[in-house]
Amino acid sequence: MTDQRAAPLQGCFCCGPNDPSLSAPSRRNFLLGAGALALTTAAGSDRALAQTTDAKPFRIDVHHHLSPPTYVTASNEGGFGDPLMKNWTIQKSLDDMDRAGIATAMLSVTTPAVNFTKGDTARRLCRESNEYAAKLVADYPGRFGNFAMVPLTDVEGSLREIAYALDTLKADGIALMTSYGDKWLGDPLFLPMMDELNRRKALVYTHPTAANCCVNLVPTQPPVMIEFGTDTTRSIADIIFSGNARKFPDISWIFSHAGGTMPFLIERFVRHPLLMPKARETVPDGTLAELKRFFYDTAQTSNRGSMSALAAIIPPSQIVFGTDFPYRTGIDHVKGLREAGVFTDEQMASIERGNALKLIPRLAS
Repeated sequence: MTDQRAAPLQGCFCCGPNDPSLSAPSRRNFLLGAGALALTTAAGSDRALAQTTDAKPFRIDVHHHLSPPTYVTASNEGGFGDPLMKNWTIQKSLDDMDRAGIATAMLSVTTPAVNFTKGDTARRLCRESNEYAAKLVADYPGRFGNFAMVPLTDVEGSLREIAYALDTLKADGIALMTSYGDKWLGDPLFLPMMDELNRRKALVYTHPTAANCCVNLVPTQPPVMIEFGTDTTRSIADIIFSGNARKFPDISWIFSHAGGTMPFLIERFVRHPLLMPKARETVPDGTLAELKRFFYDTAQTSNRGSMSALAAIIPPSQIVFGTDFPYRTGIDHVKGLREAGVFTDEQMASIERGNALKLIPRLAS
């Protein structure tokens, strides 16, 4: 997967003060200025890297994938999955975490989770994967947390696995896909699970996938490029405008990749209840009030464009650090967030650790 971080935006000479030497820079002055900028940028990057390698690990990565052996076997038999997922090892995770100063990674199975199967097979795969993740949490104290997988379209199976994962395995939360076939997370089928998660005041991490409607739409564009962000956006909208956000206020939601395309479409989100009376009933305090209660991770969006868009509408207190390992590295995101220049040092400390501690207080120790 290519690195799609945007370079930090730079100022322009045309908007400088009324000084001829600045408004019409010579080639020499331009090169000197460019050289100074390069040195400053390099120094900043070096400081960030030094902080990750020399200091005690402190970051919390909420978006970090594992591949349980039984899941890899199922992917081989089902003919899906990629080499990065299939060749994952615990040591690769630990090495990447150490390079990036990550103290704890919250583990979750990536897409398609169990969307490719159903029934007893899906139940068994969830159980075995969740038990494998719980063993890693126990074997590596403090290094890992667990967002447990459930077969969401199977109501009985999901309720049973939620109880087992949270009560017996002591999982930190539940991992859901943004959609299941042709159903997003506001669908009435999922109401029993939402009610149970709300009763438990559960933390729910979501990961995008490609819905039935949107697989292989354009041969030049795999779903991960556009559809994943769009699916996250659809699910956020479905949770809000189905009324579930207000009906189940004690669920803490984490949405991947800075909320997908939601920040760019914010006017559409805000205006929707103004145009649709039924939607207005679901957001009596306005759409923004609901969006600002959710949490959003930095995975694959640790660049100035994405973070500026998100920070324009969502307070830094609701942004958490995520890497999408093994599809990207922790260092990618540490450097990207610093080069973006969107957040203060205090805000960065909250994003990289403090905000996640509010959601998972056990990690404080």
